[in-house]
Amino acid sequence: MSAPAPYPYRRILRRETHSSRAVLAIAVAIGVILLCLYVGTEIILMLLNRRALLAAPQDQLTALSRLGSTPITAPVTIGVLLALVGLLLLIGALTQGRRARHQLPSGRAAVLVDNEVIASALARHAAHAGNVHPDNTVVSVSARHAIVRLTPTSGTPVQRGAVERAVQEQLTGLELYPPIRASVVINAKGRVGR
Repeated sequence: MSAPAPYPYRRILRRETHSSRAVLAIAVAIGVILLCLYVGTEIILMLLNRRALLAAPQDQLTALSRLGSTPITAPVTIGVLLALVGLLLLIGALTQGRRARHQLPSGRAAVLVDNEVIASALARHAAHAGNVHPDNTVVSVSARHAIVRLTPTSGTPVQRGAVERAVQEQLTGLELYPPIRASVVINAKGRVGR
């Protein structure tokens, strides 16, 4: 198992392996700006004795003060919607956004590899070890796990142990960080031909 990159590269690697919250922050900022523009426009229209765009500020305040006397469904619906928006923003702020990349060990540079490249290498080695056509091998790689799915040719058994060893040797040779665990799934139904 490899260790994290040397200190000078850690910031670069973190920036390249984790997604930014900039899109979420910009969307919230645009929403707040639009709300402020709307309220400011309504106030200016009220001061100029013009017709309101949607509702005059005093009408909005009156409606809010009467909210307690309305049927319970309106305040509950508004509260639930605001709570859902708040929950989604909280989840978006606290969860780690990871990009589909892993680090490769290097003492002299910051080296990253996409999960698709890792999946391709694992598929090639698994297909060769299992004596299966490469088109019958599908690999999916996530942050910490790889799933290798093989569909054998009908009548030709696949040696699970040989495939697992080949995949594990490939992962060990790559020394990815964070490390990946692999599991091999062999479909019970074979494919005719190939």
